[in-house]
Amino acid sequence: MEVVNKYVSLKHHVDGHPSESDFELATTPLQPAPGSGEVIVKNLFLSIDPYQLNRMKRYSSSHTAITAASKIEPGQARVAIDAYGVGKVVASGRAELEEGDVVAGLLGWEQYTVVRPGTVLMKVDAKDLPISYYASVLGEYSLHLHQIKEHKKDGPNLMTTATGPSGLTAFAGFYDVCKPKKGEKVFVSAASGSVGSLVGQYAKLSGCYVVGCAGSKQKVDLLKRKLGFDDAFNYKEEADLKSALRRYFPEGIDIYFDNVGAAMLEAAVANMNSFGRVAVCGAISEYTNAGKRAAPDLMDVIYKRITLRGFLALDYLHLHEQFSAATSDHLRHGRMISLEDVSVGIESVPTAFVGLFRGDNVGKKLVRVGELEGAEL
Repeated sequence: MEVVNKYVSLKHHVDGHPSESDFELATTPLQPAPGSGEVIVKNLFLSIDPYQLNRMKRYSSSHTAITAASKIEPGQARVAIDAYGVGKVVASGRAELEEGDVVAGLLGWEQYTVVRPGTVLMKVDAKDLPISYYASVLGEYSLHLHQIKEHKKDGPNLMTTATGPSGLTAFAGFYDVCKPKKGEKVFVSAASGSVGSLVGQYAKLSGCYVVGCAGSKQKVDLLKRKLGFDDAFNYKEEADLKSALRRYFPEGIDIYFDNVGAAMLEAAVANMNSFGRVAVCGAISEYTNAGKRAAPDLMDVIYKRITLRGFLALDYLHLHEQFSAATSDHLRHGRMISLEDVSVGIESVPTAFVGLFRGDNVGKKLVRVGELEGAEL
């Protein structure tokens, strides 16, 4: 089977704020080679993630840290930018996959992806949850677990498919890194984003007092009225972040889940209680500005015995079953909400990606590339 594929590629390195002009749309024919074991997947939903910007830079220390953060070279013909997603098999060279199967895995910014042998695709059976969840809150976890069980010796490839899952990141970061206790005071930055929105809900389910920050009144209202945060504020309206946090946490912060870095991390550390815990999950405010770096007061860190810990979802694949069971149950019974911000069409990918750095998205940013006939997306 041959299909004409439309895809998005990188035109040149991006060392500041990305723009739509950094990308280009192209087409190419795709056809699996006979007997190659390749699979053609028609992409349905693609996950759009800010960490990809670091891969597009001329240099980032993350390039050599793990395979998943490896550098993307611009100008490569017929090469789409890889991304996690959900799709439908339209041609299969594998015995375990049939035409029509819905699968989750590492796909690409394109309409169709040729998945080569050795790349794991996990069948999705979304009977009572939307298929889009398998590209967002639940998307990659069955894939990771399957890879652990069947590809234990393939360490580098494991890393290739082991970053970016917002659900497992939120769950493991909050419960294992932060180790919450009932009644503790929790601050979440970028709280209306894909990870922060889940962290706040886990914190409330754990009996904590939770305050989040976001970049607009609409997002602040959403945190308080829809997600159940105890309070929230618009950081853009605060001239002094340290004073703002002192106002919202007069008794100090026990846990800070950091998604932004820079000045917000400095302000949070200044307001931490003794033995406070900081989960350093992301630094989106630093991704587009090489000169903006967090400089928390180390005297606070030392004398308050504060723990700051960076982590990746791949560190916690052993928690997959616990995470998946708990989160799926919360979603099914309405105790948690998965926020999804969905754009439509492969042409919308560059704008969707650029919008992450303008704060346009509410929740997990997805692009719906194709339709699944006869099923609820």
